[in-house]
Amino acid sequence: MGASNSTKVTVQSVIQAPIEKVWRYWTEPQHIMKWNQASDTWHAPKAENDLRVGGKFLTRMEAKDGSVGFDFFGTYDVVKMHEQISYTLGDGRKVEITFVNQGDETKVVETFDAESTHSIEMQQAGWQAILDNFKRYTEESKV
Repeated sequence: MGASNSTKVTVQSVIQAPIEKVWRYWTEPQHIMKWNQASDTWHAPKAENDLRVGGKFLTRMEAKDGSVGFDFFGTYDVVKMHEQISYTLGDGRKVEITFVNQGDETKVVETFDAESTHSIEMQQAGWQAILDNFKRYTEESKV
């Protein structure tokens, strides 16, 4: 399925933290490795992030038992600090994340091109689970 005719899927959450913290935790590799998994049976043992237009990112996602894993990677198309990140995944799909400053909280909205292997519902649930992990990690961390 080409990116041009993909179904777009949106997930969102309101994080009880100011935009500066949300942005830092979303973009810094040491934080990405703490929250970027859909379930407790997975983890992200490696993250690299060159946060600039044309920069690349990579997060290694693996089952904790070592049975399966994959690299989640792409290239940044738009980086507007504290506002928006857009990128193209390695398979050509597009992702856009907006950060809405709401004072002591921040709304994060992710819209991505669905892939054709898994159901839309499964993809939405997986991306929402990762966003929920981000919310929990960011809100609970005192750093």
